[in-house]
Parts: sequence; structure tokens; C-alpha cells
Amino acid sequence: MDIVKAQSQELSSKEASFSELIDAFITAQDVRASSKEVYRRQLRQFSRWLEETYRTGKGLQREDIVAYREHLSGRLTPLSVSGYLTAVRKFFEWMEAEKIYPNIAKVKSPKKPRGYRKDCLTKDQLRGALQTADVSTVQGKRDKALINLLARTGLRTIEASRAQIGDIRQEAGQPVLWIQGKGRDDKDDFVILSEKALAPLQEYLDARTQQGARPLKETAPLFASVSSNNYGEAMTTRSISRIVKDSLRKAGANSSRLTAHSLRHTAITLSIAGGASIQQAQAMARHSDPKTTMIYLHNLERVKAGAEHHIDF
Repeated sequence: MDIVKAQSQELSSKEASFSELIDAFITAQDVRASSKEVYRRQLRQFSRWLEETYRTGKGLQREDIVAYREHLSGRLTPLSVSGYLTAVRKFFEWMEAEKIYPNIAKVKSPKKPRGYRKDCLTKDQLRGALQTADVSTVQGKRDKALINLLARTGLRTIEASRAQIGDIRQEAGQPVLWIQGKGRDDKDDFVILSEKALAPLQEYLDARTQQGARPLKETAPLFASVSSNNYGEAMTTRSISRIVKDSLRKAGANSSRLTAHSLRHTAITLSIAGGASIQQAQAMARHSDPKTTMIYLHNLERVKAGAEHHIDF
């Protein structure tokens, strides 16, 4: 660390020293390995931008960070810009704490849009997507079970990807699926498997067992790939998203605002519309802040009781 400090009294000395600073910062972070890689990727982009704009040959100022924010804002969504700026802010906070360079990154992120960024599906669109699966095949049974599960539990694609067969258990006599949520290190929460959520899943697992002519291990992925490259391994989030998107497209719901994440929004919206309380919907969605869940209730009430319905001419 002392060597890095000595080389970096001025951030602008040379690109190599900046790369060393990034490496030292990453090493110092007490976060998961995946988070470290995100920081590394984001800071490498920041480093490239500094080089491309000839800012590595002079002392950086707060105005340079503002310029970087404007550069990102012209290319990325507000949410993505916020993520990149968070990495830069943490980097300069660390450098100031290590007495390497003052914290010049005290800039605000762009405002995030209100509400959620993907649309919900109608019940007809959801039924149509489920009907596109060819359930005469194991792959078709898998795809139907996957889409059905996402829409009935609000699972994120990463949670479905991480799920294993042994994660299906019983709680108070009710089938549940234990999950490793976003930002979690362990499987410390669950979603309830209603009869309609469980039935297609059980059909898929039974067909998979018959195909393999042997019982499935508890450590086997709940949703397995049928690709020749990674047959039997856990489906990736990209594959899950592609399957959902293809099913929506076949069902005539071909919109950039309808994606795999729309199934999560649909589950939360339908639960509230069906009578679930905010607390119940929050527990299913695993929102840390009830205000996030309240957005769904607000949108439902806004549509139902909108003043626009009273306009007549």
C-alpha cells in the first residue's frame, strides 16, 4: 500500500499508477467477489474515459467528475449512471481516507425515474405466453414451469437460476421454495408454492427424472439447461430472459417494455389486485422498503380511480 501511495501523490502521474490504485481499492473492499468485479469493470471504464479525454495528464477536479456524469447520462439509463458514479465516489472516498488524493467525487447521481421501468402483463398475455410452450417435450415442460413460477411468485431471474431441487421444502405444511435473493450470500428466504405454481413444476421434474432414468439429486439445478454446451447445468439469467422474451413474442406481446422482469411486476400487481395486503405483497417480493411495494398499489388505484374517467365531451 505504501508503494501505491508513493506512486500516486498525483493521480495524473501515469495510467499504470491509476490502474494500481484501482487494484488497491478493490483489494481493500470488504464485499463479495462479484461486487468487486462490478467495481473493477466500472472503474476501468472511468479510467478509459480519463485517457480518451486527455485528463490523465493533469490534476483532476470535481468538474471532471461532473463531466463524466454528463458523458454517462448521454449513453446510459439514470439507474446505470448511478451505479457507475457510486463506484467512482467510493473510489475517491477510499483515496481520501488513505491520504492519497482528495475526494473530488461529491456529485449527485441523476434522478431515478419514479415507479418501475418495465410494464406488467395482462392476464391474457400471461396465458398466451404459457400456451406457447410445447409441453410434449421436457424442454417445453421446463419453459412452462419456469414462466409460471416467475409469474406466481415474483422470483427474479437470478433467484430462479440459483434454485436447486433440494430448495423445495415444507413450511407449516405448505410447499415453499427457499431462495438466495439479490445481494444475499445464503438462501435465507422463501416463496410459497401454491398448487398452481407447483403442479407444472412437478410435471417438469417428473419428466426430467424419466428422461434420465434415475432420481434427481437435491443439489441439481431446479431449471437445467438442455444446451449441448452446458447440458444439465443451471440455466443462466440470460437464457431465462431469452426464453421468457421468446414466449412473449410468440404470444403477440412483442414490446421492449415486456421482459422477464415484467413477470415479477405482474406477480406483485396481481397479488395486490387480488386482495393481498401491502405487507403480504412486500413479503412475497422481498422489498426491503415498503415504499417500493406501495408504488404498485398507487398505480392500481391511480388507474382505477383516475379523474380521466370522468371526462366526457
